[in-house]
Formats: sequence, C-alpha cells, structure tokens
Amino acid sequence: MTDIACAIFWREGRVLLVRRAGHKERFPDCWDLVGGHVEPGESAEAAMLREAKEEIGLTPLRFRKVAEHPEQDTVFHLFLVSEWQGGEPVLLGDEHTAMQWVTRDEAASLDDMGHPQWCAIFGELQE
Repeated sequence: MTDIACAIFWREGRVLLVRRAGHKERFPDCWDLVGGHVEPGESAEAAMLREAKEEIGLTPLRFRKVAEHPEQDTVFHLFLVSEWQGGEPVLLGDEHTAMQWVTRDEAASLDDMGHPQWCAIFGELQE
C-alpha cells in the first residue's frame, strides 16, 4: 500500500492546482494537488508539509485533514491548508510545469484533471 499526502491550498474560494510534468508516471500533463509520497517512518501530515515546501516553497501553518481517499493500492491523505508562510507559491523542481488558482466550478470543468474525484471534495470544503 502506498500513501500519498496532498495539500489543498485554499484562498478566497479558490484552490491551487499544479500541472504534473509530462515525464511523471501517474497522470502526466494533468492538473493535480501539491503533494507526494509519504516516506517510510513519516506521517502523512509531515509528508504534506515537506512536499509543499519542496514543490511550491510554502510552509502550511493552518491545516486540517479533510479526506482519506483509497484508490487501488494507494491511499490519498488530503489536507485543507488555509494559512501558510512563504508568500505566493512558486514552482520548484521539475515535477510541475504550471499552476493556477481555480474556483470549484473551474476545477470541475477541466478535462485534464488527474483525479476527477477531487472536485467532489472541493465542493464540500469550508475554510
């Protein structure tokens, strides 16, 4: 079983999506959340914090777990992040090629959303 920790950065009714690079094995060239694998001995919360810093240079300060989503041999741990340190997000490394803040409706209308079920979770979010 693989554990993946994801951060749902939420600001003014919008969620931050990142576009996965074409070389990624899962969901290449698709929109997704900031996140990644939970390392051995690491909690899902610690992985979410690490991935946010590594991928977009932000440190979540106020967050809560909002969902666990099992999918085949993977469990996705989703955290709603409503406050962070580091200013505006910046793409770091080569995992993503773009990012955008979108409303729930805009996310739902994307044809290339890596995990379409995320839109249902976005619909239930409250800060």
